[in-house]
Amino acid sequence: MAAETNSPEQLDVEHLFTLTAQIGDTTNAIIRGGPTGTRMIAAVTGGEFAGPRVRGTIVAPAGDWVHVRKNRTIHLDVRLQLVADDGEAILMTYLGIGHPNEDGTTSIRSAPTFETGAETYEWLNDVQAVGIGTATAESVTYEVYALK
Repeated sequence: MAAETNSPEQLDVEHLFTLTAQIGDTTNAIIRGGPTGTRMIAAVTGGEFAGPRVRGTIVAPAGDWVHVRKNRTIHLDVRLQLVADDGEAILMTYLGIGHPNEDGTTSIRSAPTFETGAETYEWLNDVQAVGIGTATAESVTYEVYALK
C-alpha cells in the first residue's frame, strides 16, 4: 500500500471559522532597538468568530506580541481567549508572518492551535490550523482552516 501524500500546492482543509479581531492602541507599547528589532505589544480588545461548528466572541485578556523585522515583515506571537456562544472557553494561540502591502494593509499567514477543556469542543485540541488573513491598524480578519 502506497503512503498517502498531499501536494504542497493543494492542501486538504476544512473551514473552521472566519475571525475578526479589533486591535487596541499600540503607541505606548513599543520597545525600540531591542536585540532582534522593534517589539510592539498590541492588545486585542474584542472581536468575533463564526463557522459551521463553533462561533462566539474574543474576550480579554488577548494580545499579540509583534516583532517588526528590519525588512518590514512582522513575526506574530498571538494568544486569544475565545468564548463560544454556549459560554465555553477556548484558547487560540498562533505564530505567523505578515508582509506589508502597498495599500497599507498586511497579508498574514498563521498556524493556530487550540486548547480547551470543554467536551463539546475537545476536537479542537487535536487540530493544526492555518490562517489566511489581512490586517489594518484597527483590525485583523482571518479565514481559519483545519488541516486534514
